[in-house]
This record gives sequence, C-alpha cells and structure tokens, in this order.
Amino acid sequence: MNEIFSVGFPDTLVRFFICMLVNWGIVHFLYFKKSKRRDFYFTFVIISLAIFFLVYLMMGMDRGKATMGVGLGLFGIFSIMRYRTDSMPVREMTYLFVVVCLAVVHAMSDQIGVDDNGKMVGTPLVELLTIDVITIAVITLFERFLKVEASKLVQYDRIELIKPERREELIADLKERLGLNVIAVRVGAVDFLRDMAVLRVYYEGNDSGDVKNMLKIKNSEYANVL
Repeated sequence: MNEIFSVGFPDTLVRFFICMLVNWGIVHFLYFKKSKRRDFYFTFVIISLAIFFLVYLMMGMDRGKATMGVGLGLFGIFSIMRYRTDSMPVREMTYLFVVVCLAVVHAMSDQIGVDDNGKMVGTPLVELLTIDVITIAVITLFERFLKVEASKLVQYDRIELIKPERREELIADLKERLGLNVIAVRVGAVDFLRDMAVLRVYYEGNDSGDVKNMLKIKNSEYANVL
C-alpha cells in the first residue's frame, strides 16, 4: 500500500472516513431531522469534505514543522467567509462551525509514530473518537432537552390588534389564521398607508427556516423584528 500512497496516507483515509461519518451523522440525525433544509445539508457535508483534504495537504507541505497555527489560520479564513446569498441563521451557523471544527481536528491529527527526537507524535485514534462522542453527546443533549422557539415573519393586515392592550386578541387571531400554537409576537415596522405591520411570530414546533418565509419587502421594514 505504501508503494502506491505516501507514508501515513492509509491512516489518513481511516480518519477521513471517521470524520465524514461523524459529520454526516450530526447533520442527518441532529440537524436535518428538525430543520429539513436540504440546501444546508449539502453545504455542511461538502464543506466538511473540502476542508479535511485542504488542511491535510497544507499540513503535508511541511508536516514535520507544521503547527496548530496552520489550522487556526485556515479556520480563521473560513470563519470570516460569507456566502453572497441570504444571511445564514444562527442554528445553521452553529452546525457549520461544528463540522468545520471536526474536519480540521481530524485532518490535523497525524499518524502515530516517533519523531527524530524519540518523542511520540500524532493523535491516537481513541482520542479522536472520544472527541467525536463528546461532541455528538452534547449536541444531542441540547437538541433534545433545550426547547427552541421557531419563528417566522408575517405581513399582518389587522393593525388595530397590534396595540399592547390587545395582544391576546392578536395572538388568538394569528393562531386561527396560521394554524400554529403561537407563543409570542414582536411588532416591527407599521405602514398605516397600506394598513400593514410586520410581525415576528414565535410558535411551538420545528423551525423550517426563513427561506420559505422571507417577505418581499425592504430590509428596513422588518429589521426591528429579526
């Protein structure tokens, strides 16, 4: 095998498959189960794959002298990167952060061996698996027991109900018209010329994201309810 691949590459493939399996499990069973966002599903998995090999090759340029600075520098580049599309919700950004972290950690872990000074180098596989298990356990714990309120933007026509003293009527009307168990409402901009207000409605249930809920209005009209 070493005649075909460079020394240590078979071990790297094992770590790569572990990394992809762990990240896929996090995305599929923890993220996608609630959000149903196929666009981010694709993004998380492909970014995980690309970052793993990119970090691995960067480390391989000078593997004997490589330090954590290489990985942290690369991670900084990706952390400030912005997609030229709609802004990413906080939950999606958190999962992106997790898969990027795990990809970097697995890629920077080297094959176990002894350097020229007789010191052990590399990260034992059991340590990586422990990190993976802890990460999955923490995410599962919070996803299962921490209740996150879903929300959506609504253009509302009955602006007479946005008064504080009629808040209960407003919530009751939204429950009936949306068919959701509305918990709270935040009022944003109000347009008396068009008899319209922009509301951020919080309700019980899984959040499918704002892709299907984005309103065709200017940002200034709903900035206060985001």
